[in-house]
Amino acid sequence: MKKIISSDINRQDRLPPGQRWIEKPIVYDIKKVPEVDLPSFRFRIFGFVESELIMSFDEIKKLEPIELIADFHCVTTWSVKNILWEGVQTKELIKTCRPKENAKYVIVHCREGYTTNFPLSYLFEEDSIIAWKMNSMAIPRSNGYPLRIVIPKLYAWKSAKYVESIELVEQDIPGFWEERGYHMRGNPWLEERYQ
Repeated sequence: MKKIISSDINRQDRLPPGQRWIEKPIVYDIKKVPEVDLPSFRFRIFGFVESELIMSFDEIKKLEPIELIADFHCVTTWSVKNILWEGVQTKELIKTCRPKENAKYVIVHCREGYTTNFPLSYLFEEDSIIAWKMNSMAIPRSNGYPLRIVIPKLYAWKSAKYVESIELVEQDIPGFWEERGYHMRGNPWLEERYQ
């Protein structure tokens, strides 16, 4: 299995400004942890694409997996070092869909109604993945089971849990926290916490 270490781990300023290291992630949810029926679960990429992608959980897990080691930075000022994820690179999924020229941003849709947004370019980063394992185990329900998007170069609210679909869009449309004043991009090294 291919192993990737997020390039941010090797930064001279590995800990973004205003952050502190803690041992393990704190879990936040906007609602009760949603139930999932794996046999009927479908992951989807749609919007401004030439070919919509719809896959079952088993089909996703049959794709070429990678292991990713990445730090995790929460907007509430804590960070966790070296989380081990297993999943598929988002760039491979997006290439399959062939984004249209006017696709510039994404909206990530999650099972409990949560959404988040960021520029499409982040899905082409080496260390951006759709994960099904965290620290060598299936992602715990409270951490996003069965699928979580992991975008290490942005604050953790962009690494959405319970992911069901990714929509490619033309405009930067605010998601759940962005509508409530959080930054539209969320780069931790620029302290893009709030608008």
